[in-house]
Amino acid sequence: MSPRQEQILKSIIEQYAEVASPVGSSLLAKVFGVSSATIRAEMADLERRGLITQPHTSAGRIPTDKGYRYYVNTLSEETNPVDKRTERALSARVSDTNAPERTIRSAVDTLVEMTHNLGLATIGNQLYMSGLTNLFAQPEFSSGVHVREVASLLDNLEPWLHEAKPNEPLSVFIGQENPIGRNSGCSLIISKFRSPYSDSSYIGVLGPTRQSYKGVMNLVKRTGESLEEAIYE
Repeated sequence: MSPRQEQILKSIIEQYAEVASPVGSSLLAKVFGVSSATIRAEMADLERRGLITQPHTSAGRIPTDKGYRYYVNTLSEETNPVDKRTERALSARVSDTNAPERTIRSAVDTLVEMTHNLGLATIGNQLYMSGLTNLFAQPEFSSGVHVREVASLLDNLEPWLHEAKPNEPLSVFIGQENPIGRNSGCSLIISKFRSPYSDSSYIGVLGPTRQSYKGVMNLVKRTGESLEEAIYE
């Protein structure tokens, strides 16, 4: 893939995350300062590679799970600390070292506020969730089929986490990559941290695959780190 194609894919993903509608060649032509025909040729190649798709004949393009994975892998190679304002907000909410359960719940609520996704964390053998309304307010989940798939994913998430025990500091499961709820259209972004309940505790978010991955991944990872620092300082 050429550097320009990488940038076009990045632009499609980030623009689609903002507006929730297919991204057309005319917009990208203005961004890159080239003709719409040039952009259409590049988009056609990205589509042949399976990185983007055209949902309707006359529409622009949207990313596929494969396209999101390529983008996320690129982000994983970067080091992007959260900004100072976010760091202060986390420090203020994740500070009650004498009540770890309350601290974890507060951290989840903070993720909900900052990402507008569903937030979740394991507390012993329980899964604490907050922000379900945020999740089902997304346009992707307007159909009953998607709602049922998401409900199935949530029903099975806690036992799967305890069984699979993802071992990376940050794990991202995109769409069909999800071991449960493959057709839910969701991305699960979780951070592993130590707590009094388990050395493999998890906190993160569940949202549509149409996600602002860069900011959310950085925030989820930093939240896990902040929890461990607060609990064991």
